[in-house]
Amino acid sequence: MAVFVRVVETGGFSAAARVAGLTPSAVSKLIGRLEERLGARLLHRTTRSISLTHEGVAFYQRSVRILKDIDEAEQAISQLHAVPSGRLRVNAAVAFATYQIVPLLPEYLEKYPQVHLELTVTDRVVDVVEEGVDVAIRLGARVDSSLISRQLAVDHRIICAAPAYLARNGTPATPSELHRFNCLTWVGNQGGLNDWPFVGPHGPYTVSVTGNIEVNNGDALFEMTVAGLGLARMAGFRVGDALRAGRLVPLLVDQHREQPLSIHAVYPHRRHLLPKVRSFVDFLSWKFTPSPPWSMP
Repeated sequence: MAVFVRVVETGGFSAAARVAGLTPSAVSKLIGRLEERLGARLLHRTTRSISLTHEGVAFYQRSVRILKDIDEAEQAISQLHAVPSGRLRVNAAVAFATYQIVPLLPEYLEKYPQVHLELTVTDRVVDVVEEGVDVAIRLGARVDSSLISRQLAVDHRIICAAPAYLARNGTPATPSELHRFNCLTWVGNQGGLNDWPFVGPHGPYTVSVTGNIEVNNGDALFEMTVAGLGLARMAGFRVGDALRAGRLVPLLVDQHREQPLSIHAVYPHRRHLLPKVRSFVDFLSWKFTPSPPWSMP
């Protein structure tokens, strides 16, 4: 079949023989045996040229697809044993990269020393294909159907405060008491983040919180909360370490209506996932699934 395709694509037995490393007579015999086996003539032969018969056209088209599938199957198996290497371009949101990706990089790069990692951090949703990104970590955003997506973890926002703040001001027992506390809020109520969701006997509801500080940056919000300036509602991946260390205390846990935030690794469609990409996505999946490292015990 491969020799037949060579004959068609090179336009003759002699040219196909040179490409295949055979003699013209060997090529002729192979084509003859193929036609005999199929019980159909595939080629019209003259002293100067060859052309496909009707049956030859159909067999050529199928042969090209079959040979491509065989080649890709062989590549897929060889990729399984290939060592991850080369430049790996990763993109992630600033906070998630800072708090969760960067701390894992020493272990990943020790495991795969031939990978050269290029990490870009931005809260802008990048165009993975146009900007040449190998893997992007997406937080909650709708994933483009043209990309491969693999869920790594599910996160939840947590209401919390510093122990020092609670020692001075007490601890809210119910959402209705939040008006007595200084709640750290987002400038312009970005994405409705100042409307904290809860669930009560009559179903879900929200409380619009206020305070004497508004901020437009999550890192600043986190530091203000740790400094004891008030209550805040933040992503679990940002506050998990501080909660475990006792620098922050979770509040209204049983009444807070947790809104899941899916975290995905996305990458372009490819027939064969490159070893460097597979190694990074598998590594994050191993670290984050089924329970992410920032989750409370």
